[in-house]
Amino acid sequence: MPQRRGLLRGGAVASDPPRAHRRTGRPGRRLSRAGAAVTRVGIITQARMTSTRLPGKVLLTAGSRSMLDHHIDRLLESGLPIVVATTTNSTDDPLAALGEARGVRVFRGSESDVLGRFAAAAVDAGLDVVVRVTSDCPLIDPALIVEGVARFAELDDPEAHVSNVLQRTFPRGFDFEVFSTAALLDADRVATLPAEREHVTPYLYTPREGRSRTHAITQTRDASKYRITLDTPADLLLIRTLIEQHGAAALTAAEIIALLDAHPEIAAINGEVEQKKLGD
Repeated sequence: MPQRRGLLRGGAVASDPPRAHRRTGRPGRRLSRAGAAVTRVGIITQARMTSTRLPGKVLLTAGSRSMLDHHIDRLLESGLPIVVATTTNSTDDPLAALGEARGVRVFRGSESDVLGRFAAAAVDAGLDVVVRVTSDCPLIDPALIVEGVARFAELDDPEAHVSNVLQRTFPRGFDFEVFSTAALLDADRVATLPAEREHVTPYLYTPREGRSRTHAITQTRDASKYRITLDTPADLLLIRTLIEQHGAAALTAAEIIALLDAHPEIAAINGEVEQKKLGD
């Protein structure tokens, strides 16, 4: 496979996305190098109403706002363009309507082939670099996303895969992955396993000759035992407690972790929930 070198280089961050893709007052970001075309970076978040363990979860509320609204609020703080990638099912019409009402781009594609949906969304939005997140993370920390994008730029490697997922020290609920659209399109062309199509990135981060160089964003303290993602009624209760009783919608990842450290009774709310495994 030919190498696509020189995609990014750490350097100036310019603010100039197409106006249709941004919310007023929150500019998108592009990474550029002197004398080279500007590289467009954006966030794609997947969302659907048909969750098996908690149907309609992203429209459930905490503090009078939907989980998807909280999620978009946090993502907007990154300054990056956002794409809500949902399905063509009529059940997901409310998600598309919410995204459009919030002024973010909406892309609709296959429910089961999420890899294909992401690839098409990236092309539709004109992205060169994708930040992948999921909408069941209403308290995702935008500063972590910015750190991941900066790391990707510094690496100047289109085959790099930057994330805080594969070497987990952050709680579930702050997950992100950064990779090039070119690598995503390669995966879309050749990935065949159901888990690869459904979960988007397994093909990208599985080691292969000449590609898939993973780079971890970690913290010194391992807080991976905590769970701040939304997939079960217990998760919902924990997130509502954090937002409604402790103002977590305005807290950083470090502050939320410190809050859980100080209140083990909150962490215990969903402490017994098991994460669904790849392929489940």
